[in-house]
Amino acid sequence: MRIPMPPPAVQDILRDLEQRGRMMEVLRAMGEGDGAADPYLPWDELRHRQPPDGLTSEEWWLRVKFTRRGMRRMLPLLDKNSSQFNYTLPDVVLKSIESVNSSLSGNISLSEQVTNPATRDRYLISSLIEEAITSSQLEGASTSRLVAKEMIRTGRAPVDRSEQMILNNFNAMRRVTELRDAEFTPDRILELHRIVTEGTLDEPSAAGRLQHEDEVRVAVYDDGYSQVLHEPPPAVELPERLDRLCRFANGQEDGGYLPPVLRAITSHFMIGYDHPFEDGNGRTARLLFYWSMLKQGYWLTEFVTISQILKNAPAKYARSYLHTEQDESDLTYFYIYQLGVLERAIKGLNEYLKRKMFEVREFQRSLALRPGQFNHRQLSVLEHAVHNPSAQYTAQSHASSHNITVETARQDLLALEHMDLMRKIKIGKAFTWYPIDDLAGALKEL
Repeated sequence: MRIPMPPPAVQDILRDLEQRGRMMEVLRAMGEGDGAADPYLPWDELRHRQPPDGLTSEEWWLRVKFTRRGMRRMLPLLDKNSSQFNYTLPDVVLKSIESVNSSLSGNISLSEQVTNPATRDRYLISSLIEEAITSSQLEGASTSRLVAKEMIRTGRAPVDRSEQMILNNFNAMRRVTELRDAEFTPDRILELHRIVTEGTLDEPSAAGRLQHEDEVRVAVYDDGYSQVLHEPPPAVELPERLDRLCRFANGQEDGGYLPPVLRAITSHFMIGYDHPFEDGNGRTARLLFYWSMLKQGYWLTEFVTISQILKNAPAKYARSYLHTEQDESDLTYFYIYQLGVLERAIKGLNEYLKRKMFEVREFQRSLALRPGQFNHRQLSVLEHAVHNPSAQYTAQSHASSHNITVETARQDLLALEHMDLMRKIKIGKAFTWYPIDDLAGALKEL
């Protein structure tokens, strides 16, 4: 990927103005900056825009920087040069925060499928599987979505490293939902890393621990491994930095009020920035984001998949880190990008729920069955089977899809078999059910 051009140093611009005798003229224009309405472009983009009349691009950048510094807020977290990370709250950030708050901490307009206990687990499991797959693919897993879903739902063992990564990430996501009310601690973060990397590392002992001082420090490279994008802090600092991050994530550091969603995004950023592990840093960072969001009351976050959006534009994800590092550790760039990712993920959730709700209602209407003839889980299987005639179902896959016991799942499938809507065969030691020919026609005759 192309590394963005670093901004010119403020001191260099001031020195040039003094040499050219333009210092007072430019300083008089300082109050004319955009302030809260600043779209917050990084230098790499602003330099291609037309500057205000009478200013060069560098002089315009100086005015922008002075305005931003006047709005700057400091965080109790340090970069590798011991300078504090900081941020501002321009309108673009405030609008996104309001949008996310109204969507993820309360009810979305189409939340029936996720608030109804009868169907909630089905959509939760589906979302966890989707995030596990795309988060792993973002880090190099090559298994297809179809194969990965089949592995998780049937409970079969992974056959290669890619499948193991995906299964690990699914298990880690499940663990995060269990930790939603727990305090952040270094041990719990190390536990998540151990879960997410088990059986996938060249050095198995590196799972669940920080890098050691005597190890080659992991750096961040571009896709072709031709250039270093980021060199993280030295390993000797990692224990203290992780401890500080936990205090920050728990709200125990005295850094003033920080909007909760920005606290979660900052936690995500810091694991990626510190890169404390041999591998699995990106997956662990995104797990901490989900954990922090759930802990702070954004309960609908567990139904949202952010990794698919990050996977579609990995260069933009990387540049949001680089812009922050290049410009005085200003996290506003990362906030703007991640808030945009969240808003797009929320939009995707709304569209998905609208589509699924329509499909379910149309299917139920087409059956015109007596009330109570099928439970909601059986309706889900029948709906899927009508659209996927070659699908196969096991007690384990049905149980995994609906978060129920294997015995309850078996009884669901046996009941469909007794109604001559499913056929059963034995594969190995387990039974597999598959839909009869012309299932749709059989349902109409009921």
